[in-house]
Amino acid sequence: MLTIARVNDEHHEATRRYYDEFAERYEARRGGNVPGGYHDLVDELELGFLERFARDKEVLEVGCGTGLLLEGMQSFVKHARGLDLSPRMLDRARARGLDVVEGSALALPFPDASFDVACSFKVLAHVPDLRLALSEMLRVIRPGGTVVAELYNAQSLRMLVKRFGPAGRIGKHTTEAHVFTRFDSPASVAALLPSNAHIVAARGVRILAPSAHALELPVIGPWLVRIERRVCDGLLARFGGFWICAIRKT
Repeated sequence: MLTIARVNDEHHEATRRYYDEFAERYEARRGGNVPGGYHDLVDELELGFLERFARDKEVLEVGCGTGLLLEGMQSFVKHARGLDLSPRMLDRARARGLDVVEGSALALPFPDASFDVACSFKVLAHVPDLRLALSEMLRVIRPGGTVVAELYNAQSLRMLVKRFGPAGRIGKHTTEAHVFTRFDSPASVAALLPSNAHIVAARGVRILAPSAHALELPVIGPWLVRIERRVCDGLLARFGGFWICAIRKT
């Protein structure tokens, strides 16, 4: 048990350092800084899917970062709280006036049944114990509530690009290789769920776009954006580089 605890502590510290450094440039291409770009499309598709389950509900975002999505959901939720491991990310979220707290996805600092919806985007892929993280999100939602969880998809073009391409630079001394990253198939995620939870809907993001930069090219980009919007909820959703599922708790 001590060995497991030590490994978890080391992972948390490494992840915190990674995101503290990432906070300095996290929004460089986000939040409309590159109008119509890749990140705007991803944010749009994530929030659009979340709204189906979170309208007029009390929501927790696990891994809220600088609060871009947390701020975006304010227009349709009843109330939203955010949690993140990185103090520097949270400093930026608080500057937006958002309700946020520091904490870990593996031990959410909230009582059972505190929220209607718990969501997480681009975070669970960096958690070694995915079963525990999903269990914690299910614990803090009420019966009949929903967990909206985004995973990096093992059955996607993006996975191949990430596996065989160079690691992206995050900061002066940090690349994507400095943080734990996992890729999961839709079937493997379903197998991690307890008997009182099941997947009721899913959306694929970045299904056909070969790279993020392709979505920002003058002619090809707008065409790819239209295609991504059209196919995100169809039969090809299971091949999205980001696979988002809605998990209902009974």
